[in-house]
Amino acid sequence: MTTRPTVTIIGADGKASGATAPLPAVFKAPIRADIVQSVHTGMAKNKRQPYAVSSKAGHQTSAESWGTGRAVARIPRVSGGGTHRAGQAAFGNQCRSGRMFAPTKTWRKWHVKVPQGQRRFATASALAASAVVPLVQARGHRVAEVAELPLVISSAAFNDISKTRAAVALLKTVGAYTDVVKVAKSRKVRAGKGKLRGRRHRQRRGPLVIFNPADETSVNVVKAFRNIPGVETCSVNALNLLQLAPGGHLGRFVIWTESAFGALNTIYGSTTEAGEGKKNYLLPSNVVSQADLARLINSSEIQTVLRPVKGSATRKRGGKAGVLKKNPLKNKQIMLRLNPYAKAFSEQKLGSQKVEGSKERPGLTETFKKIISAP
Repeated sequence: MTTRPTVTIIGADGKASGATAPLPAVFKAPIRADIVQSVHTGMAKNKRQPYAVSSKAGHQTSAESWGTGRAVARIPRVSGGGTHRAGQAAFGNQCRSGRMFAPTKTWRKWHVKVPQGQRRFATASALAASAVVPLVQARGHRVAEVAELPLVISSAAFNDISKTRAAVALLKTVGAYTDVVKVAKSRKVRAGKGKLRGRRHRQRRGPLVIFNPADETSVNVVKAFRNIPGVETCSVNALNLLQLAPGGHLGRFVIWTESAFGALNTIYGSTTEAGEGKKNYLLPSNVVSQADLARLINSSEIQTVLRPVKGSATRKRGGKAGVLKKNPLKNKQIMLRLNPYAKAFSEQKLGSQKVEGSKERPGLTETFKKIISAP
C-alpha cells in the first residue's frame, strides 16, 4: 500500500469516475495480527451478559445425613419412604439431582480493561489490512470482481439509495454482491442449545459499509443496507474492531463512501501529526521497514562497510567473549596461533621421518604375503 499514493473513486456505474483521493496515512500502519487478536479477545468479553444457575438449584429437597454406624456414607439423604427417591444421596455435586460444583455467580469478573493505545493500534492495523488483497481473500471474501482495494464509492452514488433494492443494485455494479451471495449460502442452523435461545442460525460476514455521519445521505445508507445478509454499516467516527476484524482475523472487506475515506486523515492524523479525532495520538510506525533480514545483511550497502572476518574474531556467548570455534587441523591460521612450530613441522616433514634405532612394524600387506607363501 505504501507504493500507491492515490486511490481511484468508483462511480455509481461501477467505473472509475475520474476522481482520485490520496491514500490516508492509517493504511500505512504496521499490521500486527497478535495485537489485533489480543485486543479483540478483551473487547469481546466486554459484551457478555452475566449468567448463573439458580442459587436454590440442587437444594430444593428435604435431606439429612444418617450419621455414622450404618455402613453408608455421611452424605445427606432424602427422607421419607415408599419410593426410590427415599434414601438417595442429595445436595452434593456427585449426587443425582444435586447442585453443580462451584455454582456460577452473576458477580463474576466479566469485563476486561483494554488499554486505549492498544485498541487504537489494533484498529489502525485492521484498517491497513483491509486494503491488502491477499489478506482479504485469505479471510474468505469474494473480491475477484472488485476493481481495487480499498473500494471507495463516490458520495453521489448514495444520493438515490434509500431502498434495499437500490443498495443491492449498487453492490452488483461495483462487483461486491458475490460476497453477499457467499454469505446467504452459508446460513446454517446452529448446533447445540443456542438455537433455543434466540440465536438459531449462524452465517458468515459480508462487506462492511463505512459512511460519514456528517453527510445527509448517511441515514439512507443505514436503512438501505441493514436488511442485506452479512452486510453491516459503521460510522467512520466510531470504527469498531469487532466489525473490522471479526473473530480477531484481519482482512474484512470494507466499502468506503468518498467522504468517510477523506475523513480518515482528519480523525487519525499521521505518524508525526495528531489527528483531531484522537487527542495527542500519533499513528504507529514500522520499527523495521524491511523485514527480510537476510536481504538486509547481504545488501551491498551493508557488506561494503563490514570489516572482513579474521581467525581472531570473537563472539559473545552467554555474556562472555570467546574465540570462534574452528578446527585447527583444517584452518592453518588457527593451528599456527595454537602451535607456532606447526609451520616448520610441516615444511621439514618431521612427522614422516623414521626414528633411529626403532624397528618398523611390517605392514598388513607384507604380513599377508608371508602367511600365503609359508609351507
